[in-house]
Amino acid sequence: MGLPTDVAIVSRTFGELTARELHDLLRLRCDVFVVEQACAYPELDGRDPEPGTGHHWIEVGDEIAAYARTLTEPDGAVRIGRVVTAPEHRGGGLAGVLVADLVERLGAGELVLDAQSHLAGWYERQGFDVVGDEFVEDGIPHVPMRLVRRR
Repeated sequence: MGLPTDVAIVSRTFGELTARELHDLLRLRCDVFVVEQACAYPELDGRDPEPGTGHHWIEVGDEIAAYARTLTEPDGAVRIGRVVTAPEHRGGGLAGVLVADLVERLGAGELVLDAQSHLAGWYERQGFDVVGDEFVEDGIPHVPMRLVRRR
């Protein structure tokens, strides 16, 4: 399946988000992580408005089809998280396009993430390596992963 022709990758800080964009990305995150995965946890964790946080998504038409959040960690690493694809857009490679774009644009340095364990192979194909033992977060097994880029 090829990518739709009306695809755009958008990146914004919290202060640059419109009210509609914020609503749509939070709704997508809650619909998938809280409702679909039946995981009651504090989705609004206070990190979205931090100065080093980026909100990145793929728009198809006027819909947020895939989304990821980046955080600047205290040690300088960039954490990729909240990677999600809307159910109606799954299977078309959008999350892979978004993660590849982030890896390319974030440049040199360390990228880290905590992958749901069943997705570790997918992230390995994106260049990440498992760097620790499996752990359970909010009832879902995860593994820590890292990608180190040098320029």
